[in-house]
Amino acid sequence: MNINTQTELEAAAFRQLVSHLQRHNEVQNIDLMILADFCRNCLAKWYAAAAAERGVDIDYEQAREVIYGMPYKEWKDKYQSEATAEQLAAYERKQQAKS
Repeated sequence: MNINTQTELEAAAFRQLVSHLQRHNEVQNIDLMILADFCRNCLAKWYAAAAAERGVDIDYEQAREVIYGMPYKEWKDKYQSEATAEQLAAYERKQQAKS
């Protein structure tokens, strides 16, 4: 496989992942962090970093809008719920296991 085809496939898979996360707003970021050790904010940070590496002027908030499909504050107000005690405990266990 040539590099252009590989890049196209990776980009298509990334777009599908972002679209999937946008359709599943019921999945909270803390759940993603517990299960997969990354969340929508991580994707936005990686997106902004990739842009910076290529000299493209996209800041973190702009990257968040790409990932969330709307301004982060709007997504947070519409979809984010308070983390439960169980979620926080699971997240803490995950962090301790990494140490």
